[in-house]
Amino acid sequence: MFEQPKRALVVEDEAKTAAFLRDGLRDHGWSVDVAKDGSEGLRLALKHNYDLLLLDVMLPTLDGWTILQRLRTEGRLAPAIFLTARDELSDRIKGLDLGADDYLAKPFAFSELLARIRSILRRGPDRLPTNLRVAELEINLVTHVVARGPKQLELTQKEFALLVLLARNTGEILGRKFIAKEIWNMDSEGDSNIVDVAIRRLRRKVDYPFPKPLIHSVYGAGYVLEQR
Repeated sequence: MFEQPKRALVVEDEAKTAAFLRDGLRDHGWSVDVAKDGSEGLRLALKHNYDLLLLDVMLPTLDGWTILQRLRTEGRLAPAIFLTARDELSDRIKGLDLGADDYLAKPFAFSELLARIRSILRRGPDRLPTNLRVAELEINLVTHVVARGPKQLELTQKEFALLVLLARNTGEILGRKFIAKEIWNMDSEGDSNIVDVAIRRLRRKVDYPFPKPLIHSVYGAGYVLEQR
């Protein structure tokens, strides 16, 4: 039976490096898409189901950290490796904390990259949690099914992303400006109203049909998801 090649996305603005990665992966049986800036990389990563993401950190329009953070917030779990000239310990820790599987400093040998890719793929589908749970609320990051107890909740894409952001930071107060940046990529003070409206709509589905709310307002600070 014919087996479809694994599919990779390379997000790299330096043309020679992008071609080096594309050609090397294709020589080893991969199907490869290339994006030259962060916005295009994020668009492709949200549109397609990739088996691997190779992300530069310093990119035009959106940096690699922002791309991965947005993808993880959306529940996208494709393995990701940062390939970057930035090799400070703090940078490596930040990348791994955001959900990267590995961090390889430039320049590197392609054989080492292949070895790291093989290691990541051997971990299988359980490499990252597929469910988030807060009290009786359960979020499946793969199927996007959300249920509170026996009741399944029907959420829009943005409502799902907002709930995942809150659930990944259970017990932490998230400010309106932070939420607006993460979900809508907005960063002005006037964008807080869109957050309040979205939270109200989310509460109607997550909290109002149930006796105990999970999404709480913190006056002057923002919102928090937790059981009280």
